[in-house]
Amino acid sequence: MTSSLNNVNRRRFLQISSGSVAAMFLPQIPVNAEESSKTQPNILWVSCEDISPDLGCYGDSYAVSPNIDKLASQGVRYDNVYSHSGVCAPTRSGIITGMYTTTIGTHHMRCEGVPPAYVKCFSEYLRAAGYYCTNNSKTDYQFNPPLSAWDQSSRKAHWRGRAEGQPFFAVFNFTTSHESQIRNRSKAMLKRLAALGPNEKHDPAKAVLPPYYPDTPIVRKDWAQYYDVITLMDKQVGDILKQLEDEGLADNTIVWFWGDHGRGLPRCKRWIYDSGLRIPLVIRVPKKLRNLVMPGNPEVLKPGSVNDELVAFIDFAPTMLSLTDIKIPQHIQGRAFLGSQKAGPREYIYAARDRMDEAYDLIRAVRDKRYKYIRNYMWHLTRGQDIDYMNQMPAMQEMRRLNAEGKLKGPQKQYFEETKPVEELYDTLSDPHEVNNLADNPKYKKVLGRMRKAHKKWVKETGDIGLIPEPEFDEMKRPGGKYQETSEPVFWSPKWQPGQDARRITIACPTAGASIVYRISGNGVGRTDWKLYKKSLWLTPGKTLHAKACRIGFKDSGEARFKFDDKVLVSQRPQTPTKDARHWRNKLNQTDLLESLSRIKELDGQGRKAIPKYLRALDDKYAPVRYWAVIGLHNNCKSSSDIKRAKTAFGKSLKDSAAIVRIAAAHAMCDWGQEKEALPVLAEALKDKTDKARLYAIIALNKIGEKARPVLPQIKIALKDSDNYVQRVARTTIEQMENK
Repeated sequence: MTSSLNNVNRRRFLQISSGSVAAMFLPQIPVNAEESSKTQPNILWVSCEDISPDLGCYGDSYAVSPNIDKLASQGVRYDNVYSHSGVCAPTRSGIITGMYTTTIGTHHMRCEGVPPAYVKCFSEYLRAAGYYCTNNSKTDYQFNPPLSAWDQSSRKAHWRGRAEGQPFFAVFNFTTSHESQIRNRSKAMLKRLAALGPNEKHDPAKAVLPPYYPDTPIVRKDWAQYYDVITLMDKQVGDILKQLEDEGLADNTIVWFWGDHGRGLPRCKRWIYDSGLRIPLVIRVPKKLRNLVMPGNPEVLKPGSVNDELVAFIDFAPTMLSLTDIKIPQHIQGRAFLGSQKAGPREYIYAARDRMDEAYDLIRAVRDKRYKYIRNYMWHLTRGQDIDYMNQMPAMQEMRRLNAEGKLKGPQKQYFEETKPVEELYDTLSDPHEVNNLADNPKYKKVLGRMRKAHKKWVKETGDIGLIPEPEFDEMKRPGGKYQETSEPVFWSPKWQPGQDARRITIACPTAGASIVYRISGNGVGRTDWKLYKKSLWLTPGKTLHAKACRIGFKDSGEARFKFDDKVLVSQRPQTPTKDARHWRNKLNQTDLLESLSRIKELDGQGRKAIPKYLRALDDKYAPVRYWAVIGLHNNCKSSSDIKRAKTAFGKSLKDSAAIVRIAAAHAMCDWGQEKEALPVLAEALKDKTDKARLYAIIALNKIGEKARPVLPQIKIALKDSDNYVQRVARTTIEQMENK
């Protein structure tokens, strides 16, 4: 063996050269736990979907959740934990990156984000530190999970696949409590529910409904089945905890149980009221690990403890790094609430609601321990917009039926109000269901001012891009709709001569921010799982090094191969750049677009006084500003004279270079009786090359209702649109016309 290998542990070298699972040669990463001077605790995440803290351990006497309750008795129950979104995909995007979706561009439901080059899945940092990371099985990050994120991500992923002694981070996500299961009346589901014992089945008659629901048998049935599926999910939690115990791992494993956002029922899921944001979090820390988790104050982790500090979902990623003694990268916006890098307590949590499936909205929220502030940027829209998936819930159908019949009372009517207030303020202590808006109450003027200021500061500091209409943003993040592809990795080997029995190989990728994975084959060794590349590694005769590069939001590279005796084609050690000057975020930061958007939205709520400013903004250099100017005029011009001025101005807007401006102006003109000029603009927009521009157009046609009948043939063509959301709105629009 050459002198270049003198300092290499021979056992680890043999593992590498044989292509074993533990072959990621990173000098700072131990293959076996006993080789590490640092404690590396195992961490198990047990997550579930669509539940609020509706569990026995949170004081809910209607709930039946013995396994989660037992876990809480052994650990810490967190009472003030909130998502940054009321729906799964944006929620999970923030959890896996530790960043706000409104910063990295993953805020719209089911969008395909292109975050900045420095954004990584936090599990990649754990893999680099020697952890075996598995995900079973949901990802839903608003981008395809990169190969670098997980050792294994599938329905079979389990900590059992790790090397002997290797620490693990394992995620098990249970979908049993998902919204779709609350309305599931299939034979299979009824059989599962029938198997519940007499003390486990929930009696609809005993349900205590929130005041925003009508008290009917249909609503009570959905409410009871929601609790039933929680009980079914609780049994799954018990099973995975038993596996941990039976395998002798409980004393070395930190366990987290959490839900991904609020309950999957109307006015909960998708919304940023507490019913959509507040979630359960229980963390159990074995006694011998408590000083590691809370240095100097391990007693706060003793069994049965309760913690009321504000915790945000974007805090999960940095907390995981803190627990595993990995330095938290500066770009991460969350803050650790446990471990060696624990930050001070939060004053506020923040949340956002943007497009939910086929329905656009734009809402932001700020909450401290008592008050919730909500800013409705699309105040002109009702809360009760049609969302096909949500409308399948019997309780939602019941609410719509009763609303149409004029039978809803008090808070039950709030959801169907024609518009929303520009601002909402709630005292969650006295009004936990958030039905009594205090924004106009002079007694709360100071609170309103403080919360409004906190919101504006957050929007500015985080670079919230929500006010950029999605068709415009899609073109910014992915020009021409084309996916960028990560370049293939390149190889370099220093000071090697033929005849040597090993050579050190460095791998790099020309694409900024790319991560690299590799595997080694040869001499009878077959394909193995991709390992995360961090530092140069050794290759021996007869072996082939395989490498791929990936970056979030990009297509993965092709596979590059390097055989032991291949010549190196680059003369100097290559490096993967960390900055991407061409990225949309960098380009955006060089403009004043966000400031301009903020200024025009300051006009919300000013009514007729804002009209002159809106008219001037129709000539703004930025299409998004022109768009919001059209929206402002559409919803603030009430008198015939104001409408006449706006109509004249919109003659130019109907020919604007930006589809969103043309569509918004045409929508307004149709509402004002100018269908002859405006309908052709909307019909033409249904053929736009950008799918979200087509969505804007079909939504406008849906909202003008019967006036859209002359272009019904074009709407029917939209039933075959390549975008599923366009299809949904087209179908709803046709059904509404046919029912008239």
